[in-house]
Amino acid sequence: MNKKFIVPFVAAGLLFSCDTSEKKNEETTAPVEDTTALEEEAPITDPEATEVWEPEPEVVSFDENNVPSDAVVLFNGENLDAWESTKDSVVNAPWQINKDGSMTVVGGTGDIQTKESFGDMQLHVEWQAPQVVEGEGQGRGNSGIFLQGLYEVQVLNSFENRTYSNGQATAIYKQSIPLANATKPTEEWQAYDIIYHQPEFDADGNKTKAATVTVLHNGVLVQDNTEIQGTTEYIGKPKNPAHGEGPIKLQDHGNPVSFRNIWVRKL
Repeated sequence: MNKKFIVPFVAAGLLFSCDTSEKKNEETTAPVEDTTALEEEAPITDPEATEVWEPEPEVVSFDENNVPSDAVVLFNGENLDAWESTKDSVVNAPWQINKDGSMTVVGGTGDIQTKESFGDMQLHVEWQAPQVVEGEGQGRGNSGIFLQGLYEVQVLNSFENRTYSNGQATAIYKQSIPLANATKPTEEWQAYDIIYHQPEFDADGNKTKAATVTVLHNGVLVQDNTEIQGTTEYIGKPKNPAHGEGPIKLQDHGNPVSFRNIWVRKL
């Protein structure tokens, strides 16, 4: 064969070979259609496919006072064994127990607090303002519920009694104004239901997550997952000391406010 024809023939063959290889590569690397999304979007026709049976929630029953069976009863009207004086932890709570199963602040004896400490909680407290209406504003039926001993949910006779809005009943004292004033008349008992989640701190004591609180006053939502800025100070701005679990404290503000049916569920 003439050598002049060999070179172009070989070159043409190489070009054909390369073209074929590229086409094969294109064929082998062609994207494969992802059918996962199509499978996930397929309609569910079996109702049992979305049923979840485990874990099964624990059954909660109620006693004659409507206290949940998994609650810690802090005051049942019989004694103050769960409480201590904040002035002296070895002294029993010095407030008065009444014949109707309530307890009343004895002015000047000081605050009382639970012997047990709590973190996240659901707290139920019932209270009643003094039946003899005296004073105005902050001087009328004043007390307070301090979560972990630091964060006050205000107790105040706010029935037809104007005061600063972030200091009325159910205010996070001097921080958060309640969404409504749900205070019943003075002669009636008030009920607070409080859902509280404690703050979080890092190893250096810096706050990394704020405490939150939800409050229902006589069944009316008045604090809705409210962030607590820090300690509820009478004067000055909130502070944020690092802490763990703490007691529930009831305030002696000098007014004979009464309390009953206090229980807490640990969350």
